[in-house]
Amino acid sequence: MSPQRFQAPRGTSDILPSEQKYWRLFEDKASELADIFGYERIDTPTFEDADLFVRGTGESTDIIEKETYTFEDRGGDSITLRPEGTPPVCRAYLQSGMHNLPQPIRLYYHGSFFRYDRPQAGRYRELHQFGIEIIGDSSAYADVEVIEVAWRLLKSLEIHDATILLNSIGDQQCRPDYIENLQSYYRSRANMLVHEDCKRRLETNPLRLLDCKEDTCQTLIADSPGAIDYLCKDCMAHWDSLVSHLERLDIAFEIDKRLVRGLDYYTRTVFEMVPPIEGQQSTVVAGGRYDGLMEDLGGQPTPAIGFGMGIDRVITNMKRLEVSPPQKVHRTKIVVAHIGAAALKTGLTLSSNLRINSISAILAPSERSLKSQMKYASAVDATHVVIIGDVELGRGVFVVRDLVKSKQIEVSSEVALEHLRTL
Repeated sequence: MSPQRFQAPRGTSDILPSEQKYWRLFEDKASELADIFGYERIDTPTFEDADLFVRGTGESTDIIEKETYTFEDRGGDSITLRPEGTPPVCRAYLQSGMHNLPQPIRLYYHGSFFRYDRPQAGRYRELHQFGIEIIGDSSAYADVEVIEVAWRLLKSLEIHDATILLNSIGDQQCRPDYIENLQSYYRSRANMLVHEDCKRRLETNPLRLLDCKEDTCQTLIADSPGAIDYLCKDCMAHWDSLVSHLERLDIAFEIDKRLVRGLDYYTRTVFEMVPPIEGQQSTVVAGGRYDGLMEDLGGQPTPAIGFGMGIDRVITNMKRLEVSPPQKVHRTKIVVAHIGAAALKTGLTLSSNLRINSISAILAPSERSLKSQMKYASAVDATHVVIIGDVELGRGVFVVRDLVKSKQIEVSSEVALEHLRTL
């Protein structure tokens, strides 16, 4: 039987060395911008108590019903690989006592998240996400700040063509009236609901009807009532303030009265950022306000807002726009070539001493000819090669070859380290 050849699980991918430049650029820009806006990093576990997402994300959402990786561990606990970032951050906020600190709290994170879904362009089973949260601020200024962070981050990555879609879905005061009208609208057109999921959502979670991606539902969605038309006085004041502040900052946006998010905890402001590319999975940023989530998780009433940005999709758009990450700063990289057992031992010591002095050094593969070792040095983009053989050892010298300038010199082995430190 021939050995099995393994592949990455479906819906996942390897981030190869050639791709790392995009990821490093994103992480550098995101961390720099988060620091400018006063956000501090938080890292939460990759898996959590399954009930955290049932209570936080919403039992009737697609994520919980169809997409979570949930299993019973050996201790009998129900565990879920995190499908999103907000409930874990809120759990950490409550557990660590951050609610006792001066509010609001500004946090950011990035990492892997997991959703079992049919893999397609822009949708993965392991996805990578950057997110921020402002916890403890109910003002429209906080909404504007969160949107501005996402908007500026995209621009810093040279993605200038994304459209900001904006809506308000009201709160506990005005949303029931909107939902009643939405249900009435859909019930009068029940014969047009062909998907079993949508028929069920009509009774269990009507807002989710507007998040349906099936082509047959798009006409129904386009003609449905808009949430903004049903806002109460307080929600309308919040909305007017948000729009006014965005206009003051010259942040362009489009109002989408039927925009909702696929998570149950959102209130008032919801938004997405969408580049001009075809496909249902083009959204690169999605977020909104979740003023009731802390209570759902056992805490005190705490207003909050945040977003999640799909790093995989952002990098796809960087490539679409032919964004070129900056080249690595040229630095000395030395390969130590050696011929013979004694030279190998000397080369091992020299390589170690170079690294101690913060110089990138690689000991060339053993049992290869000098010609082969030189080819290896070129393949790993070395700038210099130190050549050590029996002849060199006998004379007490090393040969230092500059691969950039195609020159070489002999250096006394006693001062070789000092010489190499000056390259």
